[in-house]
Amino acid sequence: MRAKIISTGSYLPKNIATNDFLSTLVDTNDEWITSRTGIKSRHLVSEEETTASMAYEAAKKALSDANLQPEDIELIIVATCTADTLVPSTACDVQGRLGAVNATAFDLNAACSGFVFALTTADAYFQSGMYKNALIIGVETLSRIVDWEDRSVCVLFADGAGAAVVMADETGLMSASLGSDGDKCHAIYVKSRENNNPFCPGEKPMDHLYMDGAAVFKFATKTVPKSIRETLEKVNLTPDDVDLFLLHQANMRINQSIAKTLKVPMDKIPCNMDHCGNTSGASIPLLLDEANKKGLLKSGDTVVMSGFGAGLTWGTVVLKWA
Repeated sequence: MRAKIISTGSYLPKNIATNDFLSTLVDTNDEWITSRTGIKSRHLVSEEETTASMAYEAAKKALSDANLQPEDIELIIVATCTADTLVPSTACDVQGRLGAVNATAFDLNAACSGFVFALTTADAYFQSGMYKNALIIGVETLSRIVDWEDRSVCVLFADGAGAAVVMADETGLMSASLGSDGDKCHAIYVKSRENNNPFCPGEKPMDHLYMDGAAVFKFATKTVPKSIRETLEKVNLTPDDVDLFLLHQANMRINQSIAKTLKVPMDKIPCNMDHCGNTSGASIPLLLDEANKKGLLKSGDTVVMSGFGAGLTWGTVVLKWA
């Protein structure tokens, strides 16, 4: 039994920050941002919106689309690196808000690869026979860890949530591959709280997100095509056999490079970074829901999802759309 996606949902915050708006905060402009990233605008949380509240809204839509009640769900996995609390997990918060009283709930942090990691984790549970359905959510409030005076970072990242209900079935996920390279863990990072005890009092302010953009670009353009090819080869497929590639939405130039390496047309690689920015763990499920709602996914389609990000991590799945 493998994981089959049966429904999707998403949520984007109310506030929209255009490139022109950001030009009032830092020394930048619309042409500079768009030409280098493909991003035109992004959503940022308001005071009443949180990581858990966005995850909850996306989850409700996915459950409704699946015609399931919260108590039907057996497992909730939330992929996030920007939880509202260190403890408890965002997943437990979402479980409580939903009233999913029968679900086991936990968070998973693989940054921008998080949703793919969560999907394969649910798939492993299904193969073991432990659970038969799951709610997986990718959600981030990246605006809380961004330095809004750093133009190299603040123009990229944004907030949002995407969710999917997956069920154990004989069809669905066909193959998967995951990876990590901890030697490059400092290419993207945010420090947690400093040590704080009687022997080493912590007085430093909380850190902001740091990213070595050139290193990440080089890593992504080399690793993602290789991962996609290897995952397809496991089921005797090639990039030409794929109907749709749902890639992490980090940078348009990265996606164009991946398309060129795989020799596939860009019309097979939908993008929403122009109006969503980089939402890390929420990126792929947001794109998935948008593609689903637009009718880009048809029954029997071969779909590739591939993410990459801090860790450094990467993950690819090949699946048949329901």
